[in-house]
Formats: sequence, C-alpha cells, structure tokens
Amino acid sequence: MYYSIRHSTKFRYSAPVSESTMEVRMQPRSDASQRCLNFQLKIHPRARVNSYRDYLGNTVHHFDVPGNHRQLMLSAEALVEVQANPNLPDCRGAHAWDALDAMIAGADYMEMLMPSQFAQSSDRLEQFAQELDVPTPGEARERDPLALLLHFNTALHAAIAYVPKSTHVDSPIDHALESRQGVCQDFAHILITLVRGIGIPCRYVSGYLFHEAGDDTRSAGGATHAWVEALLPEVGWVGFDPTNNVIAGQRHIRTAVGRDYADVPPTKGVFKGSVDSQLLVAVSVEPSDSPPPFEPDLASAEDWSSSVAQEGLDPEAIAQQQQQQQ
Repeated sequence: MYYSIRHSTKFRYSAPVSESTMEVRMQPRSDASQRCLNFQLKIHPRARVNSYRDYLGNTVHHFDVPGNHRQLMLSAEALVEVQANPNLPDCRGAHAWDALDAMIAGADYMEMLMPSQFAQSSDRLEQFAQELDVPTPGEARERDPLALLLHFNTALHAAIAYVPKSTHVDSPIDHALESRQGVCQDFAHILITLVRGIGIPCRYVSGYLFHEAGDDTRSAGGATHAWVEALLPEVGWVGFDPTNNVIAGQRHIRTAVGRDYADVPPTKGVFKGSVDSQLLVAVSVEPSDSPPPFEPDLASAEDWSSSVAQEGLDPEAIAQQQQQQQ
C-alpha cells in the first residue's frame, strides 16, 4: 500500500521573535515492512536544513531562523510504501519467555525496559494495574506474553475514553488515569509502563494513521498518531494501538521510535521573544502513488486540526514549542 502524506505546521506569534531553532522528526522510517520513497521538507522563512540519524535510527532535520519573524511554517511531504505484516500466531507457549530472555541477553534493550520521562509508575498507575488484572513479573511468566499484550490493549481501550485535547503535550499519565480520558499519547505511555513492568521491552512509536471511510477508528484524523511496539520472540517488534484496540498494521505509518514521547516529538524547538504564540497543525494521509503538490500558502486556519496557544511569556523568554500527538 502506498500513502501520500502532508504534515503542515504553523507557529504564529503576536509580535516578531528574534530567533527560532527547531528539530523535526517527520520523515517516515525505512525498515521492516515500510519504505519511505520520497520526502521533502519546506520551511518559511527559508532556512538551511541539516539532517542526521539519532541513535534509534530516526531521521532528524534541524534548522535555525536567526532573523525577526512573526510566523514559522513547515510542510513535510512523503510517499511511503507499507507492506502487510505477517500474521501473528494465536498464542505463544510458555517457552516464549525463555526465548525472550535470550533475545534481551543478546542485544541492548535496557532502555526499553526501564522507566522513562513519561512512562514511569505511580500510585495511581499501580491502582489501575490492579483494576486491569495486570500480573506481577513472576506471575506474568506463567501466562502467554502475546495474550497478555492483547489483554492490556483491549482493557486500556475500554477503561480510558478518547477525548481530543483532554491532556497537554507534557501531561504525566496520572492526568489521564485520574480523568479516565486522554489522547493517543496518553494511551501509549500507559501501555508502555504496564508492559515494561512485566519485563517485556516496549517502545513508543510516533507516526500517522490512515482513516478509512466507515471504520470505527476513534483517534482523530488530521493529526499525528502514537502507538507502541513490544518485543516478542521470533516475530520481533509488534505494534499495539490501544487507542483503537488494534494491532498496528498496514494503515499505521511509522516516523520515529523512542523510549516515550520525549524522544520523538514531530517538532521540538525554542523561540526567543516576549510574545503570545499559537500552534496550528494539519495532517493529510491518503492512498496514492505520488506525493501531493506542495502548497506554500498556509494562511487559512479553518482546516487546521489542532490549535494550542501559549501566553504570558516573560520578556526575552526562550519558550519551547512542541505539538502533542492526538
């Protein structure tokens, strides 16, 4: 399956800012069952863009806009091929834990087993784990790991309501657990924490989801998406999307992987100035055999899916600007 993706971002300021520096993780990965065939990143005001691969294999573009400007616009366009994943077995026997131990011993998965900035336990998480009948690490080894992951995926989907903009980009998982509502970013962080807690390496995936007409997907269209991948013996990394209670498949397009959201935000940067700011985001994912034409005019806000205001910055403040995954 081929997908044409456009991810447009606009940062608007109430007065000129003197500098913007930013990292962008929007280029889809080429690995496993996915290939990025074409990628372009357009920036206004124009800036020199450099790129590198981080230690997790994600492509990072970075740039600096040193002059005064009242808005910063980015448009990332990609053509991606996603192949169908092989079918998973209905279950994996008790030997799967021994095989998983051997995989962990043979490679460095420690970072995907340890707590991280947004994926760490708390009293509220422990209470939630009891509610979901999450076993202790010792008890987990008596159960089938794939069946456990599917149980977590379904139970989390049922226990937390999906409500766009119900949390913020830096919200801890306790906020979603307390209100029992969140966005895909929250679902992913909760699942990662639960899965790591029973000794299975688990990582955060940032990307896009193609929404088919008539499907029962409850995550928002027109925005980036997030899910998780857990390591299983023989099959490797397997994606689980608790927001939609599905195994990640041919409609899931991966851009970056990390310990949690802190490693993979689509945009991460700072600007210098005493201003109010507004972030506008629009995402389009369509089946295609070629990328969409570039549209430099991003002036209209009617079609933008996400709008977040930042106000009350101190004079000469350096303010972070990131976009949440809905």
